[in-house]
Amino acid sequence: MAYNDSDKSSLDDVCCNDQYPSCAAAMDKDRDSYLSPTENPSTISVSASIPPDQQGYDVEFDPPLESKYECPICLMGLRSAVQTPCGHRFCNSCIKKSIRDTGQKCPVDNEVLLEEQLFPDNFAKREILSLTVRCPNVGCCDKMELRQLEKHLSQCKFATVPCPQCLESVRKSHLDEHKSQQCLQRLMTCPACAGSFVYADKQIHERICPFASTVCEYCDMELIRDQLALHCDTDCLKAPVACTFSTFGCREKMPRNELAQHMQEFTQMHMRYMAEFLRSQTLSSCPVPSIAAHSSSDERGATARAPDSCQCRQELMNLRETVLELEGRLVRQDQQIRELCIHNETQKNQGTELRRKLSSLEEATRELEAQQYQGVYVWRLENFSLHLRNQEAGQPIVLHSPPFYTGRPGYKLCLRLHLQTPSAPRCSNYISLFVHTMQGEFDSQLSWPLQGMIRLAVLDQVEGQHHVEVMETKPDLQAFQRPTVLRNPKGFGYVTFLHLQALQQRGFVKDDVLLVRCEVTPRFDASLRREGVQPRGSEPSL
Repeated sequence: MAYNDSDKSSLDDVCCNDQYPSCAAAMDKDRDSYLSPTENPSTISVSASIPPDQQGYDVEFDPPLESKYECPICLMGLRSAVQTPCGHRFCNSCIKKSIRDTGQKCPVDNEVLLEEQLFPDNFAKREILSLTVRCPNVGCCDKMELRQLEKHLSQCKFATVPCPQCLESVRKSHLDEHKSQQCLQRLMTCPACAGSFVYADKQIHERICPFASTVCEYCDMELIRDQLALHCDTDCLKAPVACTFSTFGCREKMPRNELAQHMQEFTQMHMRYMAEFLRSQTLSSCPVPSIAAHSSSDERGATARAPDSCQCRQELMNLRETVLELEGRLVRQDQQIRELCIHNETQKNQGTELRRKLSSLEEATRELEAQQYQGVYVWRLENFSLHLRNQEAGQPIVLHSPPFYTGRPGYKLCLRLHLQTPSAPRCSNYISLFVHTMQGEFDSQLSWPLQGMIRLAVLDQVEGQHHVEVMETKPDLQAFQRPTVLRNPKGFGYVTFLHLQALQQRGFVKDDVLLVRCEVTPRFDASLRREGVQPRGSEPSL
């Protein structure tokens, strides 16, 4: 049952006159229960901020909205529900607009209906506000009572708001990130000129920024844009420039670094251009007096023009003499330049020949030094810690010693040392050491294959406890045959000569230097057995 204002006032008066405080309290409570959520301060309202002419609740109800709570006009959930005397419910704004626009009648049954006859349906309001709805924001799966929707929307992390800079719809939780990193209208500062611009104009600013880095189109030099024009006009060696004599008629253009060559090659042509130019300038500035002028009866005018004509002729003669003198000077300079070029080429050839002779002498010196070792050679490997670091990094280290001879005459040999990587199969972190034969000066005087004993050692530079291995040559192996190339690709030695851990346990490395000693004792007796001694243990020789 609904009470109008007059009924409620009469009831209050009766209770007060009869002094029934309990009755008055009960009536107040009952009245509060019939107030709309907007009028009742104890009820959370979702319609307080909604304009009065707004239609029904356009939200997704879960479960779907019953037809009795649906406005027949806007077909949405009843907002500020009112009831007609004929028992129909409408949104407050919808029915009032219908009465004003279509006449004073009920839209459902066409019964006469005045705006004063509408009364609030507070029961329906409370029922609708208690219905469960889904959050309208995309991505949010929360559900709540309709009366809680406005509060949820103010806190929902999926709520969208327009960006104040670009007006793009963005999630409220991502607004700060969008404004600082994604918004096309965000302000940026140029790192080159410290100027401000919006991100959408970044490419335009980069094309006009005077302090932005750019590249010269001729020489590819990187410099700031403000210096580009001056660089091309004065410094760029590949920028096209006009000939110095372009004023006198030369139309050639070339890179700046070729200008001097052009001036040298076309000196005579430039002199002719300059002579023609000066002649034309002289003739145009000093015209020859006409016949009419000579025949003029004005003697004073003729007398005044005669000295001018003589003066022009004298200047022309002086200019011709100057041009002839300059041409002679340029011819002499051309001759001197040609002589200097010939001299420079001769010196260059002499320098090349001297370098070739020096290289030949150095090679002969190294060859003589190698012949003095008499079969005993100590190889110094400096900066050995660098090789160890590269080996630990997985880089294969292969080093070859300088050549040495077993005597004079004797066999020419060299050493090859490997630092095996940690991933090498069966020989990881080992020093491998081999001997190679090389083409030498005395090969034709020696007996082949090489026969004898080879003693290899890594020297202990602190206690003298050297690591020594002795091996006998094997004449049937390719490693000891006479080499057909500068260095025999086949070597003979030990794959696992010494483990790298042993270098740290004893004094093999001192002052970052490793010493490797090789002693070769050849046998020239052809009657010796051609079989060799088996290498140590079960390890095969390579």
